[in-house]
Amino acid sequence: MLTALSIRDVVLIETLDLEFGDGLGVLTGETGAGKSILLDALGLALGARADSGLVRSGQAQAAVTVTFEVARDHPVHALLDGNGLAGESGEPIVVRRLVKADGGSRAFVNDQPVSAGLLRELGPTLVEIHGQHDDRGLLNPRGHRALLDTFGGIDTAATASAWTRLRSAETALEEARAVVEAAERDREWLEHAVGELEGLAPGEGEDAHLAELRASMQTGARLGEELAAVESLLGGSEGGLAQLRQASRRLDRMAPEHEHLATALAALDRAVIEASEAEDALERAREALSFDPARLEEAEARLFDIRAAARKHRVEPDALPALLAELRERLQAVEAGGERLHELERAVAAERSAYDDAADALSARRRAAAERLDAAVATELKPLKLDSARFRTVLVPAEPGASGRDRVEFEISTNPGAPFGGLSKIASGGELSRFILALKVALAESGGATTMIFDEIDRGVGGAVASAIGERLHRLAERSQVLVVTHSPQVAARGRAHLLIEKSHDGTVTRTSVHALDDARRREEIARMLSGAEITDEARAQAGRLLEAA
Repeated sequence: MLTALSIRDVVLIETLDLEFGDGLGVLTGETGAGKSILLDALGLALGARADSGLVRSGQAQAAVTVTFEVARDHPVHALLDGNGLAGESGEPIVVRRLVKADGGSRAFVNDQPVSAGLLRELGPTLVEIHGQHDDRGLLNPRGHRALLDTFGGIDTAATASAWTRLRSAETALEEARAVVEAAERDREWLEHAVGELEGLAPGEGEDAHLAELRASMQTGARLGEELAAVESLLGGSEGGLAQLRQASRRLDRMAPEHEHLATALAALDRAVIEASEAEDALERAREALSFDPARLEEAEARLFDIRAAARKHRVEPDALPALLAELRERLQAVEAGGERLHELERAVAAERSAYDDAADALSARRRAAAERLDAAVATELKPLKLDSARFRTVLVPAEPGASGRDRVEFEISTNPGAPFGGLSKIASGGELSRFILALKVALAESGGATTMIFDEIDRGVGGAVASAIGERLHRLAERSQVLVVTHSPQVAARGRAHLLIEKSHDGTVTRTSVHALDDARRREEIARMLSGAEITDEARAQAGRLLEAA
């Protein structure tokens, strides 16, 4: 609900602070008093184009501040939350717009700077402004389906759920087809690659094992050659060990002849023993390092094949077993893909049938709701002097989606035999305003913005029609805050609050001011609206009767 409007230096308004309550509020004043300035100021705060011509002459800038109080579950909070503007629960929403005389503007929501684009998003959730040239709200066909669903109490959840399942099934089918088609294109290559890798049969960690084995055998070959050279120096008839033994035998014959030779013989015997042990150890080492050259050649060939396959498939050698498993799966997908596709196609067909059933049922409920809405609007048209007009809700096929397969548009025909067309394309200014009022009354339970403003909806009508307009505005105000700019005393008398817009001139400066009227001044203003410039006693009496009847 709009609770406050503060205006500084906008056109003819120097300073203005207004407070609003719930129910029906009326704004009246003589032609040219400046009623449109209030709506221009409010529109500015809600994202309208910032025109420097709105700045009062001689001032640097104009400012408009608007305060709203809305329930916590109101849609505007989701929009604010999504833009990082969430406020404290229960706190009002304060929108402020500044316009400079030299061009440019700034906007704020709850004292945080925002773009004018965000204001334009916020505006329709908070206020509906209906005038003779309004092209939003009820005139926008994109919102008609939601209005019809709300009017008919139609729940689209079943259709949305069926749509989600259908899209999921279709996505699974598309992905499976892509996999099978890609695999089918590669079938011949897959068969060759799988056969080749299966023939190779790479094992986990085989590359490292073969590399280690090859290195070990190559090391053994090199050491074996060195050991053979050492053995030739130590063994044989001319080797070191034979020489030591020969020396030992000679000393043994001479040892009895000299005591020192016995010591030398003992040392030489020990050397023979150590050399013999060394010869045995060399023999054992040579046997341990011996290898089969054919085995080395086989290991090298295997290692070459594994690494060649890895290079061919651009993977590490250790990744070949996993690659083989992957290629087998892809090949199996080709072979089993046909049956899998058939299963998914059957699933899609089942989900499409379920969606069609849900969408058909939804369309049937909408058609029934459309008939009720058409009848409800028709009931409202005659009292609003739209006797010859006809209203209809049109459902036409649309692209399937979560909300079904219907596009909804409200159409009217203003004269007998005239074709139907969209609201904004067919109706004249006065007719359009009254059509909107009839629709708003019929859709009274549809929710929408918390505040509705009607600008001169009663232009060109009077008497019983004006009374009918006032009565319907009063009914709307039982559920939402309604503000109406009016020239009709019948409408003005229905208001819970009455604001008078006046223009004054002190000889140098023209100003527009707004005053909240008490009961006495209110009766006087309605009397003026009834009689014109000269207020008669009869006009005052009639004004009193209108107020009492309201």
